[in-house]
Amino acid sequence: MSKQKAGWGSRVGLILAMAGNAVGLGNFLRFPVQAIQNGGGAFMIPYLVCFLLLGIPFLFIEWSIGRFGGKTANHSTPFILHSLDKRKIWKYIGVFGIFTNLAVAAYYCYLESWTLSYVWHSIVGTFDGKTQSDIAAVFGDYVSLSTWEPIIFWIICLLLNTWILSKGLSGGVEKAAKIGMPLLLIFGAFLAYKAITIQAGSEGAIYDGLKGLNFLWTPQFDSIWEPKVWLAAAGQIFFTLSIGMGSIQCYASYVNKNEDIALNAMSAGWMNGFVEVVLGSAILIPIAVGYLGIDQVVEMTKNGGLGLGFKTLPYLFVQWGGLMGVFAGVAWFGLLFFAGITSSLAMGTPVMGFMEDEFDWKPKNAAWLFGGLVFILGLPTVLFFNEGVFDEFDYWAGTVSLVTFAFIEIILFAWVFGMDKGWAEITEGSDIKIPIIFRFIIKWITPFLLAWVFFASLPGVYDNLNHKESKEKINQLSHPNLLKAQLIKDSVALNGIDSSIINAKSLDSFTKISEATKLNIKKYQQTKMEWDRISSPKTDVKAEVEKIEKSILFKNWSRALLLLLWVIIAFFVYIAYKKRLKAGRL
Repeated sequence: MSKQKAGWGSRVGLILAMAGNAVGLGNFLRFPVQAIQNGGGAFMIPYLVCFLLLGIPFLFIEWSIGRFGGKTANHSTPFILHSLDKRKIWKYIGVFGIFTNLAVAAYYCYLESWTLSYVWHSIVGTFDGKTQSDIAAVFGDYVSLSTWEPIIFWIICLLLNTWILSKGLSGGVEKAAKIGMPLLLIFGAFLAYKAITIQAGSEGAIYDGLKGLNFLWTPQFDSIWEPKVWLAAAGQIFFTLSIGMGSIQCYASYVNKNEDIALNAMSAGWMNGFVEVVLGSAILIPIAVGYLGIDQVVEMTKNGGLGLGFKTLPYLFVQWGGLMGVFAGVAWFGLLFFAGITSSLAMGTPVMGFMEDEFDWKPKNAAWLFGGLVFILGLPTVLFFNEGVFDEFDYWAGTVSLVTFAFIEIILFAWVFGMDKGWAEITEGSDIKIPIIFRFIIKWITPFLLAWVFFASLPGVYDNLNHKESKEKINQLSHPNLLKAQLIKDSVALNGIDSSIINAKSLDSFTKISEATKLNIKKYQQTKMEWDRISSPKTDVKAEVEKIEKSILFKNWSRALLLLLWVIIAFFVYIAYKKRLKAGRL
């Protein structure tokens, strides 16, 4: 076997790096959106239950799998999984642990570079004196590549990631985590304090900041048992902890064989939970609700958190005025940058570990290979962002691939490797006593919960594969009478309701109206808005249809590129396997 070539300098550095891997942009942009879109308080109870039944067990599993593979000097998932069971199939299942990191890094580093750019814009006062629509237009121009700025900041971000990775684990990744994570917590604490102390009537706010927290933490038992809420909560836990990526296993493969992985897993998991639940919920939601109201925030988050994070918050920070506004912008986008880079660094280590183990590459060369591959794969997400390539990478690599790999991984660990050996690996060297109930949870509850997430997601995967939403939009544009019929149908459901309520921009003040009626009103407003747009003489229906068809074409190309990437990685795994056979290393 090849000798272990790298290691962690300290337990603190390892935990901070592992927490940095988990703490990413999703903690601050995805989590608040999921909470808002799933009823606020109705989301938190399923979220915490899923953390205990899905999150913690999977952290135990991936840490123990990584350390077990590291004992035989394996530092990437193809041969880490092979160390659990010698059947050939597991090496190729392990391909997902390299594929996902490369494919996610391809678009994630671009998103990360936005935060760096917006730190600069906050400092130089780009957003001063601009309206909310002006600032939204700045973001639109940015992703449309109206200047070279996005390319420049993206390349800077790639070079920074590559340079840090080239320094190795203790000399690069660990040092970055020791700097980035404390700064992230400091910036987050400042913004959270400022957010919850917002007062109605002060600095343009229309509600207290606590109104947003009350919405989030007040349980709504009427919707708590809706399957979609539980599915969203399970999905959020899954993505926020970086489960199913292969980076946790890689990090854990470098720990000492007697390291307390149970304590490390718990520490990293709870730190991530603190950042997400305490800081993530206390920044974006209170600020947005304080200035915009619950209804408008719910509407704005239907397309994700990027709109609030990059189009709206810079405008709201300007309202705080002077140095406070500048510092708030630097703190928010600086926080996002540190959350992003500590995660993207983790994406590079499985690729580097594979090249070092199987082809004897030096860390510096492996780091530059990773940077070059991310540049090549990332170009389509940068150049064709508006055509949907960015979102397509995110869906297939950052969603489907994660769930698929993790579902197979837990079957391997709990049922093929076996819970007797698995539990022994989890508890080996443990300074804390792990409740024995987790053995039952890992074997039965967690696989069942993940199977539910996996199979419940399949209809959505099928719809996405067939471009269902895009084709419905084309049909709507081509047959406007269908939309008009829907508008009439929606209006019938609102008979007896005053027109001033139906046409109100916000329904927050109408407390006597039921939630079901509010949903009907919002549905009518959306249908009417779309009808007004399509029926307007200014709308070029043919051009819009052509734009959607072009987007479908680019999405298909991006899928082909991702499939090709997986096949290429599998081919190199095959070459590595043959090299091991020839050298007698299996």
